[in-house]
Amino acid sequence: MNLKKGVGLWEQAKKIIPGGSQLLSKRSEQFLPGQWPSYYRKAKGIEIWDLDGNKFYDMSSMGVGSCILGYADDDVNAAVIDAVNLGSMATLNCPEEIELAELLLKQNKWAEMVRYARTGGEAMTVAVRIARAHSGKEKVAFCGYHGWHDWYLSANLADNKNLDGHLIPGLEPNGVPRSLKGTSIPFAFNRIDELEQIVTENDIGVIVTEPVRHHPPENNFLAKVKSIAQEIGAVLVFDEISSGWRVNVGGIHHLYEVYPDLAVYGKAMSNGFPMAAIVGTGEVMDSAQTSFISSTYWTEKVGPTAAIATINKMVDRKVPQKLIETGNIISKGWLEAAADSDMEIEVMDAIPPLTTFGFDFKDQNQAAGTLFTQEMLNRGYLAGNGVYVSYAHDKPNVEEYLENVGDVFGIIKKAVEDGSLIHQLKGPVAHSGFKRLT
Repeated sequence: MNLKKGVGLWEQAKKIIPGGSQLLSKRSEQFLPGQWPSYYRKAKGIEIWDLDGNKFYDMSSMGVGSCILGYADDDVNAAVIDAVNLGSMATLNCPEEIELAELLLKQNKWAEMVRYARTGGEAMTVAVRIARAHSGKEKVAFCGYHGWHDWYLSANLADNKNLDGHLIPGLEPNGVPRSLKGTSIPFAFNRIDELEQIVTENDIGVIVTEPVRHHPPENNFLAKVKSIAQEIGAVLVFDEISSGWRVNVGGIHHLYEVYPDLAVYGKAMSNGFPMAAIVGTGEVMDSAQTSFISSTYWTEKVGPTAAIATINKMVDRKVPQKLIETGNIISKGWLEAAADSDMEIEVMDAIPPLTTFGFDFKDQNQAAGTLFTQEMLNRGYLAGNGVYVSYAHDKPNVEEYLENVGDVFGIIKKAVEDGSLIHQLKGPVAHSGFKRLT
């Protein structure tokens, strides 16, 4: 397979773009150092064509979870093209802001007001700003991964490993003011005792959590978090950027019948076009008017237009139902393939359309994952240890993918047993967290 153009352009990028890419999750070193195609020319459905003319099936992140309907969905693209042709930006406001707000409030009947941003990380920062403004307190207790902004990364000022258990290890807080030390305090998912201790020792004004990630809430965890927030007068924020829209139209918190003061949406709500939203109760959201929160491109037309088209299609086609079915097939297929190769894996599918697996080879897990990606790439798949399922993943795609997974699992098991795992890699082991690139 010729990957010369993609690999070469990535090496050039690292010289002129710090970190090579705008997103850590798209760094080639996170997948297959020195061998990853890195750049695409065209994407449609679940197919991606790289700069060297190779075609791959995406059985990995589907645009880091953004393209829930599949790449270049015809219906969403048609709506966006109309918006562009009519003018995507003007001195006046676009009415799609109101239409989208009404649509979001219809899906979140507990909420009364909406604000917009264009990315998940900045939307979370807006939510935390509003929440702090409402509570009048600066300290935040949080669980999960919530982006790159100062309010979140400041947790690592107190201990540079505070965020290691929240998705990405090794995040350095360089550039974050030391004065923010102690303002964001982490607790583990399903560990209500940790949150109880935090609120006992600190004057917490905001509590932030993902409703679900790799594991479902246990022992009424979300209800207990809400109860604590109400008891101490803190604003409760649910980060639905990854979990939203995949198992139901809206936020996954609806399934647990626990409603926050603010919920934040992004990624899948607009099928690859930049869009994010903060929805919340009128009382809390109105506090946004007591702080300065404003940005030019939060008023452009493409994002809301894409979101309206995407959400309406999810409703009309019952998209989440298909995503769940496909995710369950993949999870079951991984387990069967592992059993056929007589090896153990752990499947984490609390959100079935966001299913992941992990090897059980101890200190060889990262190398095993790298070999998996390498061998799947050779078979025409962009693949890692997780799949963001899209509406475009059909049954034949998934069945063929799982057949290849079975073959590759067999290769990995044999390599571990005969000690050839590292030797079968054509390059370095993939990075497991945040590292400086050279």
